[in-house]
Amino acid sequence: KYRNPGLERCLRSALWDGWRRGQRPGPSTSPVRMHSLRTPARPGARFRVETAGVYSVLRVILETGALLLLGPALTAKEMMASCVLLHTGQKMPLIGLGTWKSEPGQVKAAVKHALSVGYRHIDCAAVYGNETEIGEALKENVGPGKAVPREELFVTSKLWNTKHHPEDVEGALRKTLADLQLEYLDLYLIHWPHAFERGDNPFPKNADGTMRYDSIHYKDTWKALEALVAKGLVKALGLSNFNSRQIDDILSVASVRPAVLQVECHPYLAQNELIAHCQARGLEVTAYSPLGSSDRAWRHPNEPVLLEDPVVLALAEKHGRSPAQILLRWQVQRKVICVPKSVFDFTFSPEEMKQLDALNKNWRYIVPMITVDGKMAPRDAGHPLYPFNDPY
Repeated sequence: KYRNPGLERCLRSALWDGWRRGQRPGPSTSPVRMHSLRTPARPGARFRVETAGVYSVLRVILETGALLLLGPALTAKEMMASCVLLHTGQKMPLIGLGTWKSEPGQVKAAVKHALSVGYRHIDCAAVYGNETEIGEALKENVGPGKAVPREELFVTSKLWNTKHHPEDVEGALRKTLADLQLEYLDLYLIHWPHAFERGDNPFPKNADGTMRYDSIHYKDTWKALEALVAKGLVKALGLSNFNSRQIDDILSVASVRPAVLQVECHPYLAQNELIAHCQARGLEVTAYSPLGSSDRAWRHPNEPVLLEDPVVLALAEKHGRSPAQILLRWQVQRKVICVPKSVFDFTFSPEEMKQLDALNKNWRYIVPMITVDGKMAPRDAGHPLYPFNDPY
């Protein structure tokens, strides 16, 4: 319905790359389905492609609301070999399926397809509202006698802001486990450092539209998470959307050290200082919204579109890749998680890396907004634990 030149360029590039490599459709080509993907054209616009014979070079998944174009289908063995080693001894696959903003009826099919082509990392969260549907896909495909042994699958989920009180933490996790139909999580993150008012309403608000907060500190929440590890319900713990000072706060009280930090990260928000801070402390970094997230409800009409940046497009043309692959390859060379295996087969010169590094403008796409007195405002900026007031 709506033209999206950036998306069309991505699709053409991926299909042309497949044709050049001789990977043309044929009787043995596995069906590929692209499920109601939101495009960057405008919020709410949809682009649906239904096909039973797309070249095997093209794999489309939902990654935190963004379109990822991956290369040739990989075997499960190859994908499992593409991992980072956490300080817990676990192998965390670099390739992940994000489930944020996956609409009802889509995420189950997306998870089943991802598992069928070898993905072994699923990123979830209670607040996404789709863990029950994900659980249906996992029940059908994961476990003894099924396509994927449980020990080969890495599942991440997140504790939501209304469940930060220590007495609420285990119940929240057990609800996630029940919905996902799993006995344990591989990684459990605190979704945000600040807490909302306790209860079952995920977004409690005052009459004027502002959020209702709670004063519980994340250090108290962390101690409750550590008990989950002792009970065998979680294998590793981590943080999401925490700044450097807050990470050090956690480390000062932790008997179970965080293994992963998940934050927004892309060339417009390079997070260089934060990544160095984490690596010096033994945390791996996972990037969400690595392509930008231009289908957000609070998207500003004049914000820059990362996939259409001239530097990104020029490198895509030079290397014969999609803009998405250029952005993901940049993450690979910085040793940041979230990168599909298909971008490993080409590299950037130091000069090309400098071109992408120079795009950094500390532009943060994911700042949840609310309307107060008819005006848009950052939702949580008034909370004392709001993470984005610090430099990094």
